[in-house]
Amino acid sequence: MESKTIIIATIGPASKNKDILSNLITHNMSMARLNFSWGTHDEHLQFINSIREESYKHNVSIPIIQDLSGPRTQDISGHHFNGDLKIFTEKDKDDLIFGIKNNIEYVALSFVGSKNDIIELRNFIKDNNGNQKIIAKIERKEAVENLSEIIEVSDAIMIARGDLGNEFPIEEIPFVQHHIIIEAKKQNKMVIVATQMLLSMVENPTPTRAEVSDVAYAILDGADGVMLSEESAIGKYPLEAVKIMEKIALIAEKNRNIIRIG
Repeated sequence: MESKTIIIATIGPASKNKDILSNLITHNMSMARLNFSWGTHDEHLQFINSIREESYKHNVSIPIIQDLSGPRTQDISGHHFNGDLKIFTEKDKDDLIFGIKNNIEYVALSFVGSKNDIIELRNFIKDNNGNQKIIAKIERKEAVENLSEIIEVSDAIMIARGDLGNEFPIEEIPFVQHHIIIEAKKQNKMVIVATQMLLSMVENPTPTRAEVSDVAYAILDGADGVMLSEESAIGKYPLEAVKIMEKIALIAEKNRNIIRIG
């Protein structure tokens, strides 16, 4: 029995091997994410080709998400939002031309602030003969304030909790997440919960009890998809992370009618 929850795994150095990709697909990876904050076009093309080869072997469709890096500044503590830059940057445009050329199915736009950011991206896709669907990443307070209009013009929503935690007091994040899920469901748009879902599995073969509860809560709350980032891209246990995500999803779905949230 397979879960109905969309399980998204970020593909990177830890999961690029075709045998690993094959096993990820076998254990219900539903979509693959490529993080364009890292890597070259040649590296990403290898990922794309391997994902498609293995999905073809398994006779399944694995849509690929191209996650654009957006206006980020890198320092010793990682990547951070740079409000001095345009949301849809020149690097994003170059990366997206590559994505359109290689028929990526979804494009995720980082640091969305309003519906105009999504409209600009959609016009660029059309102008370059693409048909990619757009995922709006909600990771700024401004995006939460403009949430309804952003959802309306997007194809899907991603709750990017990492940067969202820099915009709101950390104790408010579960309730911001709940609000975003409810609004997305009202407009019948796919909503994905992302960031640090099973983060301890970067180094450990099993997650913490708190992480299991976090994934289950997101599914009980109505999320359509849950996403692995570092866990599957650079972690030591990418397959184990997908396996446990599937186990949590199955039991959460089983109890969805028993435990009501909201």
